[in-house]
Amino acid sequence: MNLDDATRQRIESIIASDRTVLFMKGTREQPQCGFSATVVGILDRLLPSYTTVNVLADSALREGIKTFSSWPTIPQLYVGGEFLGGCDIIQESFSSGELQRSLGVESGADGAPGITITDAAAEALRGLEAQAAGRDLHLQIDARFTSGLFFGPSEEGDLRVESNGVTLCLDPISAARADGLVLDAETTPEGPAFRIDNPNAPQVRQMSVKELAAKIESGEAIELFDVRTPEERATALIEGSRFHDEDAARRIAELPRDALLVFHCHHGGRSQKAAEHYAALGFRNVWNVTGGIDAWSLEIDPAVPRY
Repeated sequence: MNLDDATRQRIESIIASDRTVLFMKGTREQPQCGFSATVVGILDRLLPSYTTVNVLADSALREGIKTFSSWPTIPQLYVGGEFLGGCDIIQESFSSGELQRSLGVESGADGAPGITITDAAAEALRGLEAQAAGRDLHLQIDARFTSGLFFGPSEEGDLRVESNGVTLCLDPISAARADGLVLDAETTPEGPAFRIDNPNAPQVRQMSVKELAAKIESGEAIELFDVRTPEERATALIEGSRFHDEDAARRIAELPRDALLVFHCHHGGRSQKAAEHYAALGFRNVWNVTGGIDAWSLEIDPAVPRY
């Protein structure tokens, strides 16, 4: 199939729209084939957000991406503009840790985390274990720090944690997100339920423009990123900020996890989402500028145009 210029440009624009783009059948929430579901499951474990493109909704795009990448099947994963492969390759690169390195995320914990299981939770879990037919109890934590408990067979590399007479199995990625976690049980109107308190869940703190100005004035080491569009940045910018593009994303991936990361946009909404993304990747000192550059114009530097 020949790829027309319009379709090629459209595909290039989609790939450039986000660092991680998955062309798939269906959506992230509802994959429409097992291969797409497998890759989504892997990405969900590693990334809090990424872009998916449903090729079933557009036949030109479905055939065009195969020609564009010289790859005959769907799904197809692009990271940083580079084609990484389809389902089998993604599974292999995930198992080897190469995918994690490409995405700039940590591969996982080397040792078992400290987890506390309360008396109430231990009693409830022991009751469930009696019905589990010898299967192991697993705790899985995805990139959005959504936790899941389930019974199933163990896999090579799983880590085991014992607390209050109950043994949990965790994959290394979940283990890296679980240190200090407390598993409790409570009674709700719908019946008994487990409650998980995870101190590692990503937190984005809010910084006022006055606080930001003080940090810039003091010369404190700060990584300030502007997540607006190039057109907005051409209209108004905060001196010293860096445009959040692919080069900036690669730079952030190389920074220590305790680096001071600050994000701003026009009013604070888009930068909040960007900050949450990096907090979920393990960065511990992430801030969003409240009010964005509009507040900067009003409170700090009226010479910066408002729009």
